[in-house]
Amino acid sequence: MRARDEVRTATLRMALTAVKTASVAGTEARELSDDEVLAVLRTEVKKRKEAAEAFAGAGRAESAERERAEEAVLTAYLPAQLDDDALSAAVDAAVAQVAAAGKTGPSAMGAVMGVLRPQVGSTVDGGRLAAAVKRALAS
Repeated sequence: MRARDEVRTATLRMALTAVKTASVAGTEARELSDDEVLAVLRTEVKKRKEAAEAFAGAGRAESAERERAEEAVLTAYLPAQLDDDALSAAVDAAVAQVAAAGKTGPSAMGAVMGVLRPQVGSTVDGGRLAAAVKRALAS
């Protein structure tokens, strides 16, 4: 706030509001765990990404750029994403593990995701993880 960075200030205020809203959702108010707060932030990042794509598609470049700036601010508060090499290695190991149990091909997607999700946790976006698993199962 003191730096007068309007985008960062507005984005952080929005994130705090989203966390507070999530904490009072349901039958009673409760304090969110760290994992739940990260899930809220990931949801907000996804919203910003989708909004930026929609604005860009509608020819509103200025609004799309604002959404991308907000996404960048929120991403700075999330854990670092797994790089492509480490993701490929984890996917290959999980595919091999599931194949050893007798499941192969695209029908093994659920089993591979079940093995991978606890391993990688929040270090990989779900869409990116699913795409990597699909590529590995197709080959």
